[in-house]
Amino acid sequence: MAAARVSWPLRLYAVALVALLAVNAAGFALTETLKRLGPPPLGQAITYSTLVTDAEGRLLRPFITRDGYWRLPVTAKEVDPRFLAMLIAYEDKRFYAHGGVDPKALLRAAWQAVSHGRIVSGGSTLTMQVARLLEPRPQRGLSAKFAEMIRAIQLERALSKQQILDLYLALAPYGGNVEGIRAATLAYFGKEPKRLSTAESALLAALPQAPETRRPDRFPARAAEARNRVIARLAAQGVINADQAAAATAEEAPQGRLAFPMLSPHLAERLARPAPPGSVITTTLSRDLQQSLETLARERALAIGSGVAAAIIVVDNATGAVRAHIGGTGYFDSQRAGQLDLALALRSPGSALKPFIYGLAFEDGIVHPETLIDDRAVRYGAYAPENFDDTFHGTVSVRTALQQSLNVPALQVLDEVGPDRLAARLVNAGVKLRLPANAGPGLAVGLGGAGVRLVDLAQLYVALARNGRPVALAWQPGRIAQDKSLRRLLEPQAAWMIADVLKGAPTPPNALGGQIAFKTGTSYGYRDAWAIGYDGASTIAVWVGRPDGAAVPGVVGRLAAAPILFEAFQRLGMARKPIGPAPPGTLIATTSELPAALQRFRPRALPEVAERASGEAPPAIAFPPDGARIDLTGHAAPALSLKVNGGTPPFTWLADGVPVAEREFRRDSFWEQPPKGFAKLSVIDARGKSASARVRVE
Repeated sequence: MAAARVSWPLRLYAVALVALLAVNAAGFALTETLKRLGPPPLGQAITYSTLVTDAEGRLLRPFITRDGYWRLPVTAKEVDPRFLAMLIAYEDKRFYAHGGVDPKALLRAAWQAVSHGRIVSGGSTLTMQVARLLEPRPQRGLSAKFAEMIRAIQLERALSKQQILDLYLALAPYGGNVEGIRAATLAYFGKEPKRLSTAESALLAALPQAPETRRPDRFPARAAEARNRVIARLAAQGVINADQAAAATAEEAPQGRLAFPMLSPHLAERLARPAPPGSVITTTLSRDLQQSLETLARERALAIGSGVAAAIIVVDNATGAVRAHIGGTGYFDSQRAGQLDLALALRSPGSALKPFIYGLAFEDGIVHPETLIDDRAVRYGAYAPENFDDTFHGTVSVRTALQQSLNVPALQVLDEVGPDRLAARLVNAGVKLRLPANAGPGLAVGLGGAGVRLVDLAQLYVALARNGRPVALAWQPGRIAQDKSLRRLLEPQAAWMIADVLKGAPTPPNALGGQIAFKTGTSYGYRDAWAIGYDGASTIAVWVGRPDGAAVPGVVGRLAAAPILFEAFQRLGMARKPIGPAPPGTLIATTSELPAALQRFRPRALPEVAERASGEAPPAIAFPPDGARIDLTGHAAPALSLKVNGGTPPFTWLADGVPVAEREFRRDSFWEQPPKGFAKLSVIDARGKSASARVRVE
């Protein structure tokens, strides 16, 4: 008995000693583990996708990270609260109570493993999962789990619950190279995570547990089954009711992966290229308008013909902020050089610069919109300009001359104000003209003899809308500022007169006139079609053509670009504003009420009258030009447009010596259904003089 009484203290002492040794060993192990692990990673090294957004922060285009993942930054405030509630109820119901490790969950997981003979649940908290996501370990096991537990406790001490939840939402795996809930909702549902259905939320809660074997794009049936198990458990817990569970289970699960947003791809790429990885780049664009006009440009370009592309720029007149930037038609359409930003391409503007010729003349008091001017055959040395319709209109008002885009009156006025002065005004307003090498500006500038970009024309017409005050275009909010280096383009009175004239320009078929001031242009050889217009609030510039510069027979500004312009203005919706009233000092009068010097334009140096009938000027093929490649693919009844300058009608056209049009008194004709391949085109006039050009029909 005595021996027994002595043994109990000894046993207790032994147990205590063993316990103390165990605690010390655990403490030593913990200390060594902490030393080995070092300070916890808090997510500073995470590289997110670079994002380009519109002015309101809505996503235009994300870029994949350098390590090949779609990983978009997101916080809990940007996620549907119902999903957060379902996630926590399913993954970690005591998330807001524990300190990183949930002992109850660990005991439950251990009991389930013993009872079922396999792992049923891991017992990991959301914090432990974040620790694993921040610090992936190649090997799994008790040591890895122990390290996760330590990291979880460290994270709880260093971060708030909100920050831990934000990290989970940004890093959770959803299959393949999709990480984070924002990337997942875009990839599987095509939307942001702000508004999610019960079924969508359940799927997003289920995927991170086995992201590769439940990928909707590869294993849609498994994904649906996992989703339905989440729905059933949440219904059993009372998180969702029976009706919600039934509706969610019946909802079709996604069976593929959607493309990430790619709006304004040209601008997005230009802005993202110099930005540090993970930047969020805010633009001045409007996502809804951008999306609408990209669709418009694509539909109209496809309807016009094979290889044809369109570009559109929309600008806020008050600030110069670009609201939409469509650089082409189909970013991945190689036939239309989709990856070229055609809004920045140098092209011939055709007649689009004529308003600025007359604006200078209005400013100088040389002419007035109601001044009469002659439209007749003239010659400037060897140059004999013609109108687009090959006819002359006699005496017309300057208003009519500009509205009808008559060439001869515009060149007479340009000869008076000076091509050098016109070019200087345009350059001082922030536009760079590309002139022929080793040549200064000549009269041809007025008819498209200089290279300009769509964005340049937009900036010039914005200046007209601002009563002659230019403003630099801006694609980012931080760049919106008055550029003091820009000089006034026109005086307010002259700019308003131009707007008043252009409001009466002939509209495209079925369009309502008088709402906007606009001008069209067509470059030589039907290579470029333009339409630029403005009201009191916005300016829109449109270009249509082939990116490779090939001719597109029959594509002219009024019929190809102007319909897009008018439809684009309709899509602005409520953001419309009429052009303002005439500024003080504007002379508004009829022709008879004008001062005598302004009633009729009399050029100081009268150009030599062209003697067409004499046949001095031999015929010259104006279209197609020699060496041209003509693409007629996609035309139901292909016809090649033919046009001749000079010579004496009637004309005979031949293709490889075979007549294709005879006794044509008009200067334009058509070669119906030309065969594909190379051909020699010839034209013979009434005096037997001829001209030839070699072309390739595709």
